Amino acid sequence: MQRTNERERWRADASMEELALLARTAGAVVTGQSVQRLDSPNPATYVGKGKLEEIRALRHDPDRGYTMVLFDDELSPSQQLNLERALGDVKVLDRTALILDIFAMRARTREGRLQVELAQSEYLLPRLKGQWSHLERLGGRSGQPGAIGVRGPGETQIETDRRLVRRRIQRLKEQIEDVRKQRALYRRRREREGLPVVALVGYTNAGKSTLMRALTRDEDVFAQDQLFATLDPLTRRVHLDGRHTALLTDTVGFIQKLPTQLVAAFRATLEELMDATVLVHVVDITHPEAAAQSQTVEDTLRELGVAGKPTITVLNKVDRIGGANGDGVRSLEELAPFQSSLAANIPDAVFISAEKRWGLDLLRTRLVEVLDRELARAG
Repeated sequence: MQRTNERERWRADASMEELALLARTAGAVVTGQSVQRLDSPNPATYVGKGKLEEIRALRHDPDRGYTMVLFDDELSPSQQLNLERALGDVKVLDRTALILDIFAMRARTREGRLQVELAQSEYLLPRLKGQWSHLERLGGRSGQPGAIGVRGPGETQIETDRRLVRRRIQRLKEQIEDVRKQRALYRRRREREGLPVVALVGYTNAGKSTLMRALTRDEDVFAQDQLFATLDPLTRRVHLDGRHTALLTDTVGFIQKLPTQLVAAFRATLEELMDATVLVHVVDITHPEAAAQSQTVEDTLRELGVAGKPTITVLNKVDRIGGANGDGVRSLEELAPFQSSLAANIPDAVFISAEKRWGLDLLRTRLVEVLDRELARAG
């Protein structure tokens, strides 16, 4: 489900396609979708009364029956509760909960798991309804939720739940702060080495990890054609030419409507961007919403306070652009007729195929030019 209006940058169908992809990434089977155009959401149920009846009627449809309804915007706690009551024995989730679930599936390092758990806890807190099962989803790594604390006299169940979750949030923040300090020490050691930092940024599944593997020739770098394949930052040395060596950092991919809980929770990780000498913005030029995805990344970088850094934009996956036979070009030379239209608003973009390792020499040359310029400016 999505509510939209004409002023939104993303087309409703494109946003819904992305929601369906997110759902499949989380392991769900999509049976159908519905869009309603409203000037503002219904404060009680998000969608209008007629649309709600329509959704409820599909519950037992033999072709479009469902056990869960996903909404493309974040629901308020009361909207989610009212929707679940209206739809009966059906789970209602919003885009934020879905992304948090995927992040929980993909986090591998201790830092990543802590950040995801903090985001989940902050999302869950206003949605607690006095059920202990909610606390079980927080992890309960030290035992059953009932063993965490003892309910005080006269304290209601929901007050107990909230107190325990707030305590867990506080502990997670303290642990993440310790991680932040450790990363700051690591960055200071890197600064003493005098190596510039190049950070890869971009929309999820734009090809950042594939580019990192191609530039570093490190086959251990994990790259996969899926949303949020990389959550935890990875840094490797990269030799740009005979005189220039840099540290290349792969960062978590961005997405439209990125949950505010994740922006805050991953701030420690994204501090890597603050120390970067140059950003490489990777764009999947074959995606029908490439312009909107690119703008989403720029908006997120602005929100993080790093929008003013030197940036090289690379248009990736050019090998998939239609060639003479419509099955993709076979070289960068064949791409020439398409270049002016592909980079109409980005005249200095670098065309690459990270998978086929096309255009990497030009990218290295451009990086050396920017790094030398920044070094001269700093000196």
